[in-house]
Amino acid sequence: MAVRAKELRFAVDLAAGGTLSTEDGAPLDPGDAWTPEHLLLAALARCSLESLRHHARWAGIQVPSAAGSARALVTRRESDGRYAVVEASLDLAIELEPKPGPDELGALLAKAERDCFVGASLQAKPSYRWTVNGVEAAASSSSPSARARER
Repeated sequence: MAVRAKELRFAVDLAAGGTLSTEDGAPLDPGDAWTPEHLLLAALARCSLESLRHHARWAGIQVPSAAGSARALVTRRESDGRYAVVEASLDLAIELEPKPGPDELGALLAKAERDCFVGASLQAKPSYRWTVNGVEAAASSSSPSARARER
């Protein structure tokens, strides 16, 4: 018998006045300055850090601090002429206790990147730059930034 994958369902309501709320009624009022593109980048950054926290917990590692920024380029894709995110990058600074060794850290960051479903949903795969406990970490071999450095 095949094992069914866990299903996670989410919903957002958008009121006529622009207020957003979750399925349980929690409001989000980003104001007019926040575009859908900004909200996508916020989701990408938050999802990436949540993915990191998840995998860190499984490895017995605490994440006392996590912050970052995300940037994207939206323009016409060459493949189909449609406007879309064609580049996305994240710069994430985290504190890990205890700090894992280089191999374990690389694996942890690779899992965090791989398992952020927002990033995995984008056709243009995000590039990641991680700073861990104040030191820039080597990018995982799966990230576009790491592949670019290898060339």
